[in-house]
Amino acid sequence: MKVVTVPGRLAIVGKRLVSVEQIAFVEPFDPAANPEFKPEKDFRGRIVLLDRDTVLTEQVPEAFASEHELHLFTEDNVAVSRSIVFRVETFEPTENFNPTKPYKTRLKWRDLAGANQSKLLVTPPETVIAELLQAKAELVRTPKRPTKSPDEVATARAAWKRFRVRFALLKRRKAPAGAQPAGAFCTIDQ
Repeated sequence: MKVVTVPGRLAIVGKRLVSVEQIAFVEPFDPAANPEFKPEKDFRGRIVLLDRDTVLTEQVPEAFASEHELHLFTEDNVAVSRSIVFRVETFEPTENFNPTKPYKTRLKWRDLAGANQSKLLVTPPETVIAELLQAKAELVRTPKRPTKSPDEVATARAAWKRFRVRFALLKRRKAPAGAQPAGAFCTIDQ
């Protein structure tokens, strides 16, 4: 039996294991958009990997995002990976490309081969930048040391005080002839 170790977190989608670090975004999946596609399962989300390869999932983007710690743009219902470096551009339709939705932002990233990939969003670019920066800050934020309650502090101080008193008493005690001095852990014979 061959054992394969995969670094990082995994998302199990059907029979497929997907590394969460390879996910670019998750968007809603509408089976009615392609009437020829008749899946056996009720797919509700489409996972798009860094190289634009796709995997369908039965989870909606919100559920997938919360389970795998992705950032969700609620206006678009699109969840993006927090570990990818995205570039944000404003989007304006052209004569050759005039989509039906009022897209305002182009979210760009590089795939593993170094080629540019992108996703159009309805969310304004300023909001996208602010939310991505906040998501990165939450990812990097180091956990604080838990604060102790006043009772815990008092208990620790009392224990330390008892230790110091006992140690001082041991040092003052006179040892019988030939016995180890108080506070010594070993004797050295010369």
